[in-house]
Amino acid sequence: MKDKAKVRQILDAVKVGGRDALTAPEGKLVCDAYGIAVPQEGTATNATEAQKMAAAMGFPVVMKIVSPDILHKTEAGGVIVGVKSAEEAAIAYDTIIANAKKYKADASIIGVQVQQMLKGGQEVIIGAVTDSSFGKLVAFGLGGVLVEVLKDITFRLAPASMADAYSMLDGIQAAEMLKGVRGSDPVDREALAKLIVGVSELVSDFPEISEMDLNPVFASKDSAIAADVRIVLDFTVKVPRYRPAESDVLQAMNRILQPRSVAVIGASAETGKIGNSVMKNLINGGYKGNIYPIHPKAEEILGYKAYKSVKDVFGEIDTAVFAIPAKLVAAALIECGEKKIAGAVLIPSGFAESGEPALQEELVAIGRKYHIRLMGPNIYGFYHTHVNLCATFCTAYDVKGSVALSSQSGGIGMAIIGFSRSAKMGVSAIVGLGNKSDINENDLLIFFEQDPNTKVIAQHCEDLKDGRAFAEVARRVSRKKPVIVLKAGRTLAGAKAASSHTGALAGNDKIYEDVFKQCGVIRARSLRELLEFARGVPILPTPKGENIVIITGAGGSGVLLSDACGDNKLQLMPMPADLDTAFRKFIPPFGSAGNPVDITGGEPPQTYKNTVLLGLSDERIHALILGYWHTIVTPPMVFARIMVEARDEMRAKGIEKPMVASLAGDVEVEEAAQYLYEHGIPAYAYSTELPVQVLGAKYQWARGAGLL
Repeated sequence: MKDKAKVRQILDAVKVGGRDALTAPEGKLVCDAYGIAVPQEGTATNATEAQKMAAAMGFPVVMKIVSPDILHKTEAGGVIVGVKSAEEAAIAYDTIIANAKKYKADASIIGVQVQQMLKGGQEVIIGAVTDSSFGKLVAFGLGGVLVEVLKDITFRLAPASMADAYSMLDGIQAAEMLKGVRGSDPVDREALAKLIVGVSELVSDFPEISEMDLNPVFASKDSAIAADVRIVLDFTVKVPRYRPAESDVLQAMNRILQPRSVAVIGASAETGKIGNSVMKNLINGGYKGNIYPIHPKAEEILGYKAYKSVKDVFGEIDTAVFAIPAKLVAAALIECGEKKIAGAVLIPSGFAESGEPALQEELVAIGRKYHIRLMGPNIYGFYHTHVNLCATFCTAYDVKGSVALSSQSGGIGMAIIGFSRSAKMGVSAIVGLGNKSDINENDLLIFFEQDPNTKVIAQHCEDLKDGRAFAEVARRVSRKKPVIVLKAGRTLAGAKAASSHTGALAGNDKIYEDVFKQCGVIRARSLRELLEFARGVPILPTPKGENIVIITGAGGSGVLLSDACGDNKLQLMPMPADLDTAFRKFIPPFGSAGNPVDITGGEPPQTYKNTVLLGLSDERIHALILGYWHTIVTPPMVFARIMVEARDEMRAKGIEKPMVASLAGDVEVEEAAQYLYEHGIPAYAYSTELPVQVLGAKYQWARGAGLL
């Protein structure tokens, strides 16, 4: 039972006192109000009181300075542990007071905290930090000095559920230590999880709590108790982030990405101009809506009547694409607002990215005033293939498919287009976000969630302006459609609250990593991974279980594929005796059943087919990884065709399982890999890692969506 009124009373008193941190006794009262277990304790104001308190609690005890001016008590010589008698308690009291006055002569000293000393158990840390993008986060890791040495800590958005808390216990590298090692007892997982949830609820209920540490928490087989509490406050009034209602977002995004009419502001008949390229892409891309070129002097452009202003156009305009210099954008944007245009696609650069934030802020203010959503500035535009719309100055792209991609960078956008074309990957949309003055990844998730043509959403970002909003939307969307994110800048530390243990360890990338995991987002670690996941995940059937079998014609490939499974958290099925016997019927005596199943390199095509048919037909196997070795007996294209035949035979019987393939051999394996991919089996020449990574991404999504 939470006592919010008690906490509010304490925090209000601290605010009136002009302080920004709670004393240890105040911290205990706050913890008590939220059911956060802490030891018995009291505050002594003289040595005699310290002796009596210690004797009543039972020795040994811990004694600590209580001062609003001394937060780091150990540094001040303000902590003595293992006090074993009344005489030692009196000496410890005098020593602590003397050390505190020496450390900070003008410190306000309330007294000395006498605390029951906890013994035994595993030391862990539970804390909370406030991140500029994600807001309140709860943290968990190994406690004591280990947290600083190993930095083994994990984060979740607050408030956290019990399921989130349990995932945190399993999410640190030293998770096995909590389960008991070398004869030690396992910790009370439920008690620890409740502490995590309690801290997360406390910091969520009281936003002024900016940092909180319970360090160490002693976790034993039957309890979890915080030995020390540190709470830092920030009473600064925060301006709420601008966050339009989802219904308004969807209404605007529908008009922007599926417009019935488009205006090109800065349209040009001159080849080489951005306004000319945009016009040609709209026309040649097959867009069926109305196109309105806007130019101050021209009568017509590329066969279309030109207008001096969007206000001169009779009828509604949904989207305006800007291809004019930065200094002219604001005035044209006001006219778009007066015309009630839904969205502005701001191709021009020269704003915040060029050291001109004021110009960009002016656009944002205009957009908010007139309810125009802004895409960009500093972007290449966007493609929406299912409405034949190429609102961009880049090369046209018209291969329709089910993948929606976005990028914060123009260069990455061009790489997306190039890869898609080279790999013959159909897309539903490609969107540039640039400076993200307004429209961001959250808005795209809301639109593509309900877009029937989109099955997978893949996004490249350098930051998230409102990480919490993204997480809230992504958690919902990812249960319906895979959300894949490449977060750039993952090697840069981004700790803001460096004064606390958890804050100092809250490297920006670690927070992204853990929040993505909490929300079911698939994280790509390179541009190639983002693109390969976007290409492969939608064509793989959803697995029904975790058991994976490798079938290979080369022992070396089998070893590497097995390693890749471990790296991607995929479970190789222990081979049952009857299935082992069944596989051995098809492979030579010097081959290997088990898992991987090694049929050896000299086997004819039928051996590949028989073993794959067996793997697909057995209900205990949920996915297959194929390792092909180029031989004269079974040439690459022969292998590719029989694999598709085997898959199709089982599909006709209503059996479909994920299959990926790794092909090793001469250049002919490239054609075979392409053939397999075009027929729904993600396959890669010269790589044992990529096919397993793609399968791992599909599994990660299926687990997060609760489908396994």
